[in-house]
Amino acid sequence: AMSKEDLNGSVIELKGGLENAGFEEYGEGSQQQDPSAPAIALSPGVQEGDYTQIRPYAGMPKEVLLRYSSQARYRLPRELLFWLSVLCTVALVTLTVTVVALSPRCLSWWQLSPVYQIYPRSFQDSDNDGVGDLKGIQSRLDYFQYLNVKAIWISPFYKSPMKDFGYDVEDFRAIDPIFGNMEDFEDLLASMHDKGLKLIMDFIPNHTSDKHIWFQMSRNGTEKYKDYYIWHDCQNTSNGTIYPNNWVSVFGNSAWEYDPMRNQCYLHQFLKEQPDLNYRNPEVMKEMMDVIRFWLEKGVDGFRVDAVKHLLEAQHLRNEPQVNSDQPPENISSHVELYHDYTTTQLGLHTILQEWRALMDEYSREPGRYRFMVTESYDEGEIDKSMMYYGTPLVKEADFPFNFYLIDLPDNLSGNGAFKLVDLWMSNMPKGKWPNWVVGNHDKSRILSRTGKEYINVINMLLLTLPGTPTTYYGEEIGMENINVSVSEIQDPLGKFNISENRDPARSPMQWDSTENAGFSKNKTWLSVHPDYVTVNVEAQKAESWSVLQQYRALSFLRESELPLHRGWTCFVLSSRDIFAFVRELDGYPRAFLIVLNLANRTTTDLASVLPDLPAQLSVRMSTRDSAAGQSRQAARLETERGEGLVLEYTATRLVHNSPAFQDKCFVSEKACYQSTLGILYKNC
Repeated sequence: AMSKEDLNGSVIELKGGLENAGFEEYGEGSQQQDPSAPAIALSPGVQEGDYTQIRPYAGMPKEVLLRYSSQARYRLPRELLFWLSVLCTVALVTLTVTVVALSPRCLSWWQLSPVYQIYPRSFQDSDNDGVGDLKGIQSRLDYFQYLNVKAIWISPFYKSPMKDFGYDVEDFRAIDPIFGNMEDFEDLLASMHDKGLKLIMDFIPNHTSDKHIWFQMSRNGTEKYKDYYIWHDCQNTSNGTIYPNNWVSVFGNSAWEYDPMRNQCYLHQFLKEQPDLNYRNPEVMKEMMDVIRFWLEKGVDGFRVDAVKHLLEAQHLRNEPQVNSDQPPENISSHVELYHDYTTTQLGLHTILQEWRALMDEYSREPGRYRFMVTESYDEGEIDKSMMYYGTPLVKEADFPFNFYLIDLPDNLSGNGAFKLVDLWMSNMPKGKWPNWVVGNHDKSRILSRTGKEYINVINMLLLTLPGTPTTYYGEEIGMENINVSVSEIQDPLGKFNISENRDPARSPMQWDSTENAGFSKNKTWLSVHPDYVTVNVEAQKAESWSVLQQYRALSFLRESELPLHRGWTCFVLSSRDIFAFVRELDGYPRAFLIVLNLANRTTTDLASVLPDLPAQLSVRMSTRDSAAGQSRQAARLETERGEGLVLEYTATRLVHNSPAFQDKCFVSEKACYQSTLGILYKNC
């Protein structure tokens, strides 16, 4: 270190520097170098511009870097790394495109989960007026997560005079005060979506209430609304009305009603308080499109479209043929006494449904927000008409039409009976479409009351192991039965016309616990609670080992967790008086499942003779009998009790759907194969 005085006498200390022996400062006493002389002595033959440094060094100038980068030992590794990166990128892109191209379509939410139907009057009462409501439903949303159910269909809650308990709509854009208000609905929908649940609404397009503003404007002759409904001249005399034809309402008696204000008759295929809309008027179609749009904008996830086959009627208004041609025409008063050739499934019906589906598709473009559509149409004995609601390969309609055929299972409760009803749908369903199964709803007697308690678990197992989407009517998961309703207590309009058609018994309040009114309401109930609610209720069955509720829940989780059970092949392998058995399997999947359902009497079945490739021992994955789970059963001698159901698991050496003997007994909606190494599904296999 050294110091040096500056001009002001201050001392500046310089230290920490490095000496450069090769540096000479020009000044007095120094020898000035000849500028023409080279700074470095060059070896002979080396030009001044040539650089002879042996190795590259940090901070080298560009000219030096370029000189070294062109050398093979530096250039080749660099080029190798570059092309290797390019090849890896191309391979990754190719693999991604291949996986996407070969992967089957992901199943949508309505395919992955059972659908649970809520009859809102009977599910949960939050304000203790005796009638269920939207806030009550919201308070029970955790129950669906417990069940592992993610799709909920709620029957009508529109503003209504309640002549048909909500199916007579006074305002399609309002909530009836008995159920709450629009804010309650929006809160319910938001809570459902927060919990990963989907909401399916009832859409009732065939008719409105006679209190609807459209009908009031139509009957008083307001020009715009004149043809919103189906009006026709008729003769009203002191002896009664002479109607335009012999058409009969679903609820009985003439489908025409005289209106003194308009001095004409209007058509009502249901109650006289439910006038039919005129879909041959484009303005009506536009109005109903706007109704759908209104609820889709709210965020509703789908619609169950009510009574679709009644949307159009023949314009010629001819009399419908009588079932019994010898019956005096003036005595006809019941819907079942006519063939409904001119009031159902008319030309143009499917065009209407296709337009609604197209509108819903506009709102389905956001990932995870597919808008679901299911149609309701009772087409007894005319399954070809039911299948038309699937649409065509080019034009979509419903995601599926409700399949009501299993509702008739109690009429022939046997293995053969179950097979015939299941096969009826599967063998008629268009290729690639998705099946569904229903055993009860708000219009039909509860399944348990028609079969007996011993069959409820095996029927739930049938529903949740068949291919497609099962629909559960509230209470079926705990084994609720019909209530007894005296004549004086009947509230159902259909039941008032025909006691044998009364639907009230299947609409009793949900049984939540053993407290007063089964936990449904603290005050009263609009229909009586079933007297067995003390033991048959949700809380009791949550605590009870292997109860009806526990089995339903286990089946729901099993269906979700095993690929063959929700998207694999289904092969019907055996049907007899006692047994209905089918296999669920998937190409490449390590496990297959044999479902064995006893729907009649205790029996022993030789499955080895039916399926020679079965292992001798089959593992019980699930049984309707608690003690059987985890056991092994002999394929050649499988014993089952009345009402017992088994899910048997095994490793398949040869898949059943590849066997020539079962080619016409196997079905799959969307074929896929499982790649066990990568754990992925692929198609074109």
